[in-house]
Amino acid sequence: MTMPVMEPDLDATVLEDWARAIDEGPFSSLCWGERITFENPDNLTLLGALAAWTHRVRLVTTVIVPQLHDPVMLAKALATGDLLCGGRLTVGVGVGGRDEDYRAVGADLASQTMRGMADRVAVMKRVWAGEKLTESVLPVGPAPVQPGGPPLLVGSIGPKTIRSAAAWADGLAGTTLDLDAAKQGELFDVARDAWARAGRPAPHLMTSFWFAFGEAEQARAQMHRHLRRYMNWIPAEYVDAMAPTTGWAGTEDELLAVLRKFEGIGTDEVQLITTSSDLDQLRRAADVVGRL
Repeated sequence: MTMPVMEPDLDATVLEDWARAIDEGPFSSLCWGERITFENPDNLTLLGALAAWTHRVRLVTTVIVPQLHDPVMLAKALATGDLLCGGRLTVGVGVGGRDEDYRAVGADLASQTMRGMADRVAVMKRVWAGEKLTESVLPVGPAPVQPGGPPLLVGSIGPKTIRSAAAWADGLAGTTLDLDAAKQGELFDVARDAWARAGRPAPHLMTSFWFAFGEAEQARAQMHRHLRRYMNWIPAEYVDAMAPTTGWAGTEDELLAVLRKFEGIGTDEVQLITTSSDLDQLRRAADVVGRL
């Protein structure tokens, strides 16, 4: 289950209530994403709060963009988060599709590639391994609770990206806009093959989609509002055209049927992306997940 970090009018109470409710519910993990030129909370600051507010679920960044950060400081911050949550952190990383975020922090747009991300991940892994990167007295710490650092998931929707990440990632943090389980299954097969060829353990297979509960028209209107706000870097007419078929909107039984389809293709986790900060949406999702 995702935190409602991309919703308007957030405050500490809303965030804490959601975090505690997710932790107390039937969910396997709590997820939240990163943007820079938006009103969402800072990813790494929120990690510290989530570590304090939760005790059970895994905490998953889906996704953080390494190219927007100094890799050594990012490694230190994530190791600190892993320490604070007792080794419950999983790090989803991605290239990021918004040039404006790169420009806002002065990041090199030429690094907006899989190679640029992999190079920074390699630095982070060296830090987590306790390797000295300079002639310092001590290496950069703290050491993460999980030996070698938190598991890494690559944010990806394409075969080429998946294959290029097999050497260093532990799995996928993918997404599906149209809920096509067969197409997602094909990508999972690509990942299984790529990880096997790289001599790696089987990848953790996660996908995600937006959700909205309610009567058909009302739920779809909620989805549309969210997409219009979140996808503000895309021309509004494009968002309006995709909104009727993007994500899932409907009743509990309908969501259960969708989740069963993704279970059938061997999905390890589905990340449900909220389109509202209303706790009733979370409770309804919890009821569905509890029936799985």
